[in-house]
Amino acid sequence: MIRRLMIAFNLVSLCFAGAAAAAEPPAKSAGVVITDLGDRLHVEIGGQLFTEYWYKDAPRPYMYPVIGPTGDPMTRNWPMKEVPGEPTDHVHHRSLWYAHGKVNGQNFWSEAKSFGKIVHQKFLKIESGDDLGVVQSQNQWVAANGDPVCEDVRTIRFYNRPGERLLDFDVTLKATNGPVTMGDTKEGSMAIRVAPTMQLKGGQGHIVTSEGARDKDAWGKRAAWCDYYGPVNGKIVGVAIFDHPQNPRHPTWWHVRDYGLFAANPFGAHDFEKQPVGAGDLTIPAGGILALRYQFYFHEGDEAQAKVAEHYKEYASANPDSR
Repeated sequence: MIRRLMIAFNLVSLCFAGAAAAAEPPAKSAGVVITDLGDRLHVEIGGQLFTEYWYKDAPRPYMYPVIGPTGDPMTRNWPMKEVPGEPTDHVHHRSLWYAHGKVNGQNFWSEAKSFGKIVHQKFLKIESGDDLGVVQSQNQWVAANGDPVCEDVRTIRFYNRPGERLLDFDVTLKATNGPVTMGDTKEGSMAIRVAPTMQLKGGQGHIVTSEGARDKDAWGKRAAWCDYYGPVNGKIVGVAIFDHPQNPRHPTWWHVRDYGLFAANPFGAHDFEKQPVGAGDLTIPAGGILALRYQFYFHEGDEAQAKVAEHYKEYASANPDSR
């Protein structure tokens, strides 16, 4: 009798233990995991690749690929990878990057003859986390003749959020080698080249700004944010770039093209608005800094479905110290 009671008790205990285990919430995702592979940082969110930050053997650091919330790549492959049918214009459009076409007269945007390079020097921080991953690096801008022009410190934050992909890209330019003039040109600056199927021309994409400018009318206009969306593998996805209210000349101009280039540029007054040549120049005094802050929001649907305007308000009102 005692033996039978003990067996029955153990069976009941096992049942309760199984029920308790089933009631436990699922384990939290892997969060943001950043791994240094020697020539690039491998960034995973929730166990899935989001992007890789390439920092060696290129004219400037860049992120490629960039995987959106549907699991599909959202930037052009070329020139990093040749894919049949993809356009091969503008070799310097390397997925997602920061550069400018006239810095003390030097071209850091193009990869044509006599261009400057942005050279990675060191990482100041590489941190993984459940909700946030952070990369901070120091880079030197070197003219075509080898002379240093300036430095930058960039801080990139990767967020672990369900159903969307967010990254902050903050860049602080430092006039370490005398005054630095960010010159008046449309060729810049905080940029991404979207997937060919998302393009306005040759694809099925659309462009819209916070001020309501659409498609080709968005080029050269000023706005707090701009969104570029279109189909990738049969699903509508988009990327919005947010210009922080504290940035100089906010709201910025948008160098956004129908062939897929998409860039925020606060320096191109002459090209965008036919102001006098040099009107967009911005000079950083020797020893001074210029801080610029942007956020990329990769989303499903168009700008209305993704509530881009609401996301921008959240970004613009957030305390930077809380990031």
